[in-house]
Amino acid sequence: MSFQAPLSSHSRSPNDRQSPQGLSGLGFSSNQAGGFFEKERTLPMYKDKPYFTPRRTAPRRRWKGIASLLALCALFLFWYNKSSLPSLQSSDSKDKGLQLWKWVQTLENEVSPEKADWDARRERVRDTFSVSFDAYENEAWGFDQYSPSSQNHKNMVEGGMGWMIVDSLDTLILMNLTSQLRHARQWISTSLRYDQDHDVNTFETTIRMLGGLLSAHYLSNQYPHLAPIADDDVGAAGEDLYIEKATDLADRLLGAFESNSGIPFSSVNLNRSLGIRSHSDGGAASTAEATTVQLEFKYLAKLTGEAEYWRVVEKVMEAVDKQHPEDGLVPIFIHPDSGEFQTKNIRLGSRGDSYYEYLIKQYLQTSEQEPIYKELWDESIQGIRKHLLAFTKNAQLMVLGERPRGLSKDLLGKMDHLVCFMPGTIALGATGGQLLSKARQSPEWSQQHEEEILISRELMKTCWATYLNTATGLAPEISHFVLDEKPVMMADKYADPATSATAAPYELQGISLPLSQQADRSEPWRKDIDIHPMDRHNLQRPETAESLFYMYRITGDEIYREWGWEMFKSFVRHTAIIETVTPSVPGTVSPPYERIKSFTSIGNVEAIPPEKRDRMESFWLSETLKYFYLLFSDRDIISLEEHVFNTEAHPLPRFKLGGELKTGWERKHQASNMEGV
Repeated sequence: MSFQAPLSSHSRSPNDRQSPQGLSGLGFSSNQAGGFFEKERTLPMYKDKPYFTPRRTAPRRRWKGIASLLALCALFLFWYNKSSLPSLQSSDSKDKGLQLWKWVQTLENEVSPEKADWDARRERVRDTFSVSFDAYENEAWGFDQYSPSSQNHKNMVEGGMGWMIVDSLDTLILMNLTSQLRHARQWISTSLRYDQDHDVNTFETTIRMLGGLLSAHYLSNQYPHLAPIADDDVGAAGEDLYIEKATDLADRLLGAFESNSGIPFSSVNLNRSLGIRSHSDGGAASTAEATTVQLEFKYLAKLTGEAEYWRVVEKVMEAVDKQHPEDGLVPIFIHPDSGEFQTKNIRLGSRGDSYYEYLIKQYLQTSEQEPIYKELWDESIQGIRKHLLAFTKNAQLMVLGERPRGLSKDLLGKMDHLVCFMPGTIALGATGGQLLSKARQSPEWSQQHEEEILISRELMKTCWATYLNTATGLAPEISHFVLDEKPVMMADKYADPATSATAAPYELQGISLPLSQQADRSEPWRKDIDIHPMDRHNLQRPETAESLFYMYRITGDEIYREWGWEMFKSFVRHTAIIETVTPSVPGTVSPPYERIKSFTSIGNVEAIPPEKRDRMESFWLSETLKYFYLLFSDRDIISLEEHVFNTEAHPLPRFKLGGELKTGWERKHQASNMEGV
């Protein structure tokens, strides 16, 4: 697989450049400025770096003086023109914030074209990302958290973790944003460190920081024509920059796994590589967090040949399976000391979700060479079908509910937005990422696979309904669904494919009513959705866009692209921060104008205009916009057949097992069963 062509031109418009703020605005203290122009820089080496060789052994000294001089001139000109930059942008079409705002104002009268221009739509997403990233670059560069309305920012630990920058790296590469990527690499090479004497969340640091660095390493080597960084660019630290930072971080994270059971502690002190129990929940860890670090550490083990990375995360999976989860469904807390589950609460929302996601993705990551994870996945799907899938009272929308008090107790018709990762993941598990029409030609295709596609389609429709139902067209954080007093379960409507003797009928039909729309909003499906006052906020989460991406790539059905386009427009309409700019050109009088400055989460999806929450999460850049961009791109760009995406949307390659990298455990009940045969 290869990209058909560069996603956009390598030429840079003025708005693609970093806005000047002097050396401090570029993320350097005065003593770091010297590092920016060092003739040679050495980075910490990871042992003997067995798989990496620098592109060159000596610098191209002939150009170094010229490059440094040009860089100094460029920085001076940026600083000098800083105050007049808005006026330059206001007078032409290169201000993406102005372009987007003008486009938003035309949406009310937009007429859907007979044939959608997906390349143009993809560029709208790219512009939205650029506006978002540029605002962060101008007002909060190097900080972990950004409040675009108030222009506030702060770090999670002293010096920062690179939360926004590292999480955005692979999006910058995929969108071919060369100047922004160069700026990000420069900050990483001179300012990013992981020796802070402070605890950080093990899971979040792994999926965002370790995953971001590994994905950037992979993409920059696999697709060097995208956002290329030359060896002799000022500040370029060589091709090993990302992997050296990743190994340093991973070595520090290993301390989190030093528990009695192998279940990682919720937090880790990076300076001391010391695991720290959760300060709440009796010290228990989130089951999802403990089991959603495997893709990252396994890929790092493949890159470096260090099997210890592999062993520690695989031991977690063995520890969880030793608890023999009923019907493949895991409670949402597990204790690092004992390895035992700490609750009966079963859900696929927060604290439960990505356990299931990483089952099937571990199987696919190692090219289907670890059937143990496919077996665990299949058990979970059957458990979900049996215990959690129900239909709403009026429109028979499929709901993936919760069992807060255990599988034998009542079903709660509640879905976090987080649950909406599941439609795409189920389709991925059924097809392995192949186009559905091709997967159906396999001799292994069965009624169970067909039913999984049905579940994917129906849950995707339900997730879309949570967007379509609100005034803003954006889903709330949590939706409650109206079920019958005795919920109608999936088993009540469809035969169990594991026991049915019926030949596999292709194209199993859903039973839900169409999501029609009427002026008085009296459609039956709307009566099934209840949004509680405390759940009306929208954090610009990616899960529904993620599943739309998978569903389009797998089924080829254009409806998922169209739903995504409507969602994207709603995000731009209602989460944009509008600023008024007064041009300041000496000797002229120009009227003020409005432009989109950035984007933020909102407080109430039923209010227009919605209250701004003044927080731009890193997953807006790393996940939500990336998934929209890929949804509107050609199918073979980062193909699902050759990649897996970690839970933070960082693409990693599939690979084969070998040497010490192999499945290092067996299911105990399997072994005992075999002994009795």
